[in-house]
Amino acid sequence: MTERAWQDLIVGDRMAVDQEFAQQVTDSQFSRQEWGLIMTAVEFEIENPGDDDRARLVADSSKVEQVMPELDNIRDQMNSVAGGGGGGGGTGGGVFDSVKDALGLGGDDGVDQERLEAADRLTQEYASELQERLEAQGKWKRVREAAAE
Repeated sequence: MTERAWQDLIVGDRMAVDQEFAQQVTDSQFSRQEWGLIMTAVEFEIENPGDDDRARLVADSSKVEQVMPELDNIRDQMNSVAGGGGGGGGTGGGVFDSVKDALGLGGDDGVDQERLEAADRLTQEYASELQERLEAQGKWKRVREAAAE
C-alpha cells in the first residue's frame, strides 16, 4: 500500500474529529480560520506501526512555521474587521504595508515561538484524539498495518 493509502482510510474519522475538536480550537489562541491554515501544514505519521504497544499517531508540524506569516495576516485582518485596525499607534498599516509584507519586505521577520509551540501542542492533541477514535472504532490495527506496508 502506498504511504497515502493509510491516510485515505481515516478521512471520515478526521472529519468526525474535526467536529469534536472544535471546542479545543475555540478555547485555544487560534481562530478557526487560523486552525484550518495550521492543519494544511501538518502531516500525520504513524511511529512504530508494526508494534502494537508502541505504535502512535503523531502530527508532523515542522512545516507550520512556513504558514506563520499568513496566520499573522489572518489575525491582522480579523482585528481590522473587528475595529482594531488603526488606533494602536502602529506603523500606519494599509495597502502599502500589506504589499510589502506579501513580498517579504515587511519589517518583522521573526516567528512567534510561543504561537508556534502552541500550534504544535494543539496538533499533537488532535493526533491523540484521532488515534483514540480509530482505536474506539476498531480501525487502529488496520490503519497501522496499512502504514507498515
